[in-house]
Formats: sequence, C-alpha cells, structure tokens
Amino acid sequence: MEKQDTSSGNYYRKLRNKAMLIIIFVSILLGLILFISAGSVAYWQAWVCCAVYFISTIGICIYLLKNNPKLLERRMRIREKEREQKLFFKLALLVLVTAFIISGLDYRFKWSYVPIVVIIIADMICFLCYLLFIVVLKENEYASRIIEIENGQKVISTGPYAVIRHPMYLAAMVIYGCSPIALGSWWALLAVIPLPVLFIFRILNEEKTLMKNLAGYNEYIRKVKYRLIPFIW
Repeated sequence: MEKQDTSSGNYYRKLRNKAMLIIIFVSILLGLILFISAGSVAYWQAWVCCAVYFISTIGICIYLLKNNPKLLERRMRIREKEREQKLFFKLALLVLVTAFIISGLDYRFKWSYVPIVVIIIADMICFLCYLLFIVVLKENEYASRIIEIENGQKVISTGPYAVIRHPMYLAAMVIYGCSPIALGSWWALLAVIPLPVLFIFRILNEEKTLMKNLAGYNEYIRKVKYRLIPFIW
C-alpha cells in the first residue's frame, strides 16, 4: 500500500471534509430522531443538546486537525474487528437511539418535568466532558475509536491516565447519562441503564487485548488500579 503523504494540503482538505460530513450527518440524524419523536421543532432542549454536540465535536475536530491529524483520521474508524466489540457498538447504539426517542416522546406527551436549571446544568456537564475528550486526546495519540494496537504504540500513564485507566469512557458515560436530563426527560434515563454494563464489558474486553498485545500494559494496571472511578472500580 502506498504511504499517504500527511504533509500535503490535499490530505488535510480530504480529512477536514470527511470529518465535517460525519459531524453534520450525525447532527442532522440526531435532530431528526428528536424532532420527529417530539412531533415539534419547538423542542428547545433538543436544539440546545444538538448545539452542544455540534460545537463540541467541531472544536475537537479543529484541535486535532491543527495538532494531530493522524489521530483525527484514527478516530473516524468505526469498524470494529472483534465480534464482541461489534456487538457492543450495536447494543450501545440501540440504547442511545431508544433514549433519544423516549426523550422526544416525553416532550410530546409531557410525561415528566425537568426544571430548566437542571437541564442547563446537564448541558454544561456534557460540554465539560467534551473538553475532557480534548485533554485525553492531547495525552494519548493512540486513542482510536475502535480497539486496535498501532505499530510503536506506547502505554500512556500521564494526565488523567495517571488517575484512571479509561478517562474517555468515563466522559462518554457521563455524557450519555446526562443527555436524557439535558433533553428534559426523566423517563429516558431508564433507557440508558444498560450502558454501564455495556461499558464494563467493553473495558474488560479491551484490557484483555491490551494486556496480551501492548508492552508495558500489565505494569501500568498494577500502578493505576482503578478503571473508571477512583477508589470504586
């Protein structure tokens, strides 16, 4: 395979355009799910939620384009190699779509009431977790979206990785957990209850792969004992 020239302007343009198309597509799809299920475009909580996602992911994209385009390219891979991880992706996607649909239906039929201040706090927490993504990506240039071991990959034990082994998963779990509240629905929280179990499954499977294939990872897990939450797990 011919090696790609990452210094060319054409490479950056293609990478930027691909990333932008993905972000726009996901934003539109998210909006359609929420507004169709809500039966109204007056669903202001959905507008704010979509804006937080769009602004945050655009910011992450700009940061990676400027500082580590290869990591951005790596982050756009979504095809898992292992059967277990393919199952995780499908189940997690099902859980999230279900939560969004319930949130929209909750708005339509007024099943629950979430105070505006709580909704704003939930949006702020989601935004802060997206900022944590940038911190994690700054520390770990191997942070692919799928489980894979790159040539020359090293164990990262600095920044948030000095406290817990999987800070990006923690940020993702908090975002997914706060999203129903940000969308003004208590009932949609029921849909995301399976997510911690799914993430635990993914983390254990990923660590099995890393311990087997990544030099130094066994020493790292002896040094950093907690996976997601200090003093708990």
